[in-house]
Amino acid sequence: MSATLSADGTPTPAAPMAPALAQPRAKAAGRRFRRWHLDTPAPAEEEGWLLTYLDVITLMLVMMVVMLSLAGPPDQQPTPATTAPVAMAAPTTAAASAAPDVPGMIPLPVLKSDAAPRQESPAQGLPQHSLGKEVQVTEDANAVRFRLSSEFLFGPGGAELTQAGYPVLDELIPVLNADPTLRLVIEGHTDNTPIQNARFPSNWELSTSRAAAVARYLAEHGVAPQRIQATGFADTRPLGGKDNPVDRQANRRVDLVMEKSQVAPAQR
Repeated sequence: MSATLSADGTPTPAAPMAPALAQPRAKAAGRRFRRWHLDTPAPAEEEGWLLTYLDVITLMLVMMVVMLSLAGPPDQQPTPATTAPVAMAAPTTAAASAAPDVPGMIPLPVLKSDAAPRQESPAQGLPQHSLGKEVQVTEDANAVRFRLSSEFLFGPGGAELTQAGYPVLDELIPVLNADPTLRLVIEGHTDNTPIQNARFPSNWELSTSRAAAVARYLAEHGVAPQRIQATGFADTRPLGGKDNPVDRQANRRVDLVMEKSQVAPAQR
């Protein structure tokens, strides 16, 4: 800024610069630095969290509705049986008379054992003491067997009962009728000595005829015919050897087997 002298010789300040000249200079300076200035964009307001919040609120409402529906009406009270924490076994007769009744105690059911029930032998209860030494008795879980030798029941090579065989069979009849629910199988057995005549072409016919003769006598003297089954096995089921005379004598026999099986109904 420069000063001028007035007429009396005193300096006078120069007039200030016109604002018109300063404004273009400011605009030029602004245009010069504008290229280096980056305007920071204002962050936009996001509302995506509202969706997650609404989902959480909806799930909580659904859970409350489900819990209220399971709870039932508010005035319903649980029964004493449901409030008991542990069920106790019922006391015995003596203890029950002394101890007072405790509400909420229910007896436990009697547990059944997984073990198979013990099976009774078919020979149990049969009057076997009345049998003589001519009868051999063997038993298992499902059958009892009465073994008779053919030596005193039949003659050699024959199928007719002898007089000595009647008393033995008469002793057996009360034992056989002690349990009428058991089936009676009569088995005829022979040795391996071949037989061939007009009546018995082989031991099959001989063993079957002897079993049938015993079955017919028992049916005529009180044993139910529907319980009886007669069959012959010839020499196919020996008790001992086939060459020893003692064993061949033991193989010639008649077995009366009482089995646990359903008896056929009587035919009218």
